[in-house]
Amino acid sequence: MQPAIRVANLAKSFGPVRAVRGIDLSVQPGEAFCFLGPNGAGKSTAINMMLGLSRPDTGEISVFGHAPDSRAARILTGYTAQDSDFPANLKVGELLEMVRRHYPDPRPASELLEQFGLDALQDRFAGGLSGGQRRRLGLAMAFAGNGRLVFLDEPTTGLDSSARKAFWDYATRFRDSGGALLITTHHLEEIETIADHICLINHGRIQIEGGVDEIRARLGQKFVHFNAPELPDLSPVTEVSEENGRFEVMTPDADALVRALVQSGVTFHDLEIRSASLEQAIDELTRMEGAQ
Repeated sequence: MQPAIRVANLAKSFGPVRAVRGIDLSVQPGEAFCFLGPNGAGKSTAINMMLGLSRPDTGEISVFGHAPDSRAARILTGYTAQDSDFPANLKVGELLEMVRRHYPDPRPASELLEQFGLDALQDRFAGGLSGGQRRRLGLAMAFAGNGRLVFLDEPTTGLDSSARKAFWDYATRFRDSGGALLITTHHLEEIETIADHICLINHGRIQIEGGVDEIRARLGQKFVHFNAPELPDLSPVTEVSEENGRFEVMTPDADALVRALVQSGVTFHDLEIRSASLEQAIDELTRMEGAQ
């Protein structure tokens, strides 16, 4: 199957700054690929090259087998930036139609207006939209062309909880229908259910890569939570935090730690054992790799 995106040995420098340092990645149709990284990690530079907005110094990029700046690639691609700005004197319906006309087989305007909660706003001037309304319009425009690859940069910024849920439901249906998503976000709890592949870039290099369960398994730790008047001497313990008498203990062996807790004689209650969240796993793996 032809990858939606294939990147090989991609590199880009700005003067003495090496923004991207030889990364390789592949995004498949029907996959939600989450491209993560701190500010200044090289993420935006890499995405601009994948979108054909910037040329690499070295390396290769293809979008469904085409050069990323070609018409063949662009009619298969949608994109919404983190900060969407629209001409203030154009209406929501006019902006949506303007984008649709750039594609040979766009999604129906009525579908987009309904899916993104814009029905009542189609005659509203863009200059009068709230931040959340602008975000919904930007997302609708990203899917308007009926492309098979959509880049989503911080897609839920400014959305309320119901709009976020509606968007992720729509994005999941798009992925399940064979569409490819490349998502950047700092809200890792939102992508745990949709992410098929995680790629963390830092200092221009890919630092962590794999599926959500694979990344959690790499950490190999559990989190034991309980309330107690004091923390007894427990083992094995990797890390401990406490807030208002509730302890969170990271351990490679939750069973052994709970046995030690019971045998300590300390009164405790509300015991809970959890696997690491995606955010906890990435933070800890990043810290561990940075310490090497």
